Amino acid sequence: MKPIKIFCLLIALTTTPITMFAQSELSEILKAYPDWKTNFDKKTINIGELMSGGPPKDGIPAIFKPKFETQDEASEWLDDKEPVIGVEINGEAKAYPLSILIWHEIANDEVGGVPVAVSFCPLCYSALVYDRRVNGVVPYFGVSGLLRNSDMVMYDNVTESFWQQFTGEAIVGDMVGEKLELIPTQIISFKQFKDAYPDGKVLSKDTGYDRSYGQNPYIGYDDIDQRPFLFKGDIDDRLPPNEKVIAIKQGDINKAYPYSITKVEHVINDNINGTPVVIFHGEGAVSALDDRTIADSKEVGSTGVFNPVVDGKTLTFKYEDGYFIDNETGSKWDITGKAVDGKYRGKNLKRIKHGDYFAFAWFVFRPDTEIYSK
Repeated sequence: MKPIKIFCLLIALTTTPITMFAQSELSEILKAYPDWKTNFDKKTINIGELMSGGPPKDGIPAIFKPKFETQDEASEWLDDKEPVIGVEINGEAKAYPLSILIWHEIANDEVGGVPVAVSFCPLCYSALVYDRRVNGVVPYFGVSGLLRNSDMVMYDNVTESFWQQFTGEAIVGDMVGEKLELIPTQIISFKQFKDAYPDGKVLSKDTGYDRSYGQNPYIGYDDIDQRPFLFKGDIDDRLPPNEKVIAIKQGDINKAYPYSITKVEHVINDNINGTPVVIFHGEGAVSALDDRTIADSKEVGSTGVFNPVVDGKTLTFKYEDGYFIDNETGSKWDITGKAVDGKYRGKNLKRIKHGDYFAFAWFVFRPDTEIYSK
């Protein structure tokens, strides 16, 4: 097992020691931050499940006024292979490079008229985009500095309730009972984003903060046998803890597709809870958590999950020369689910909500998960 080399983030942002706290100790820590407005009497969890991640509240600064630039401008510093979260809503597309989000973890923005929180928890490899509208208000979200099950705990600026990044649920505070709506997105390479959305904008490095964008402060963490950082739960031994999975929740059914299978198969035609799905896993993107320089990291590929029904017909797919080909018409589809050639040229598959996660993280929040096997 390789050691985790977290060389920048926790040292540069804080001198607070990283420690596991009992509930009483954590209560004292929370009291040490008198500016918290959180109602700790309302909660769905045991407060003792929370632990310090090192940096204090806002020690990892969320982005509140994001700036964007053209793809040509971004190409001067962003390598084609680097991973981005591609978000497309109501015809507007934006790319959020993980090389920026790894230092901020949340970007508050608006895409296609929808206020969104674009989040990335490096410890779980969970890149999730939520609609910020909740209970008649549109809060901004920040980084609390706390973790639960190794996953980032966010807070809103209206009630300072705590929100679990992995599930989008309020777990402590006046917002308890509320859940953010997940928006279907993908982690793809910058080049794939440019090809799919030629008019799409890219999050700028002009964030107002001085960070080593393009550098990875979690060197070697993307190792299949790595012990999860600051995780005190039991490890589900059905998969190595840091094996990535493509995971889907459809109603009461949770299903995970291990990268060890999807990277080889490239396409999986399946059915979950009565809904046909197709999983794409193509080449293109590198990991954000491998080499010190993200652009030099190992290839992990790009993924997407879609409903394969087009014009009332359920399509099945295969993978050829970097594209996904439907067996019914021979049309060629890209990683974003858009047909770029053939009978269905210009058609788009409907995106299905999913995520790419480290297996330990998905299992701890979705223990009843079924694992796909070939």
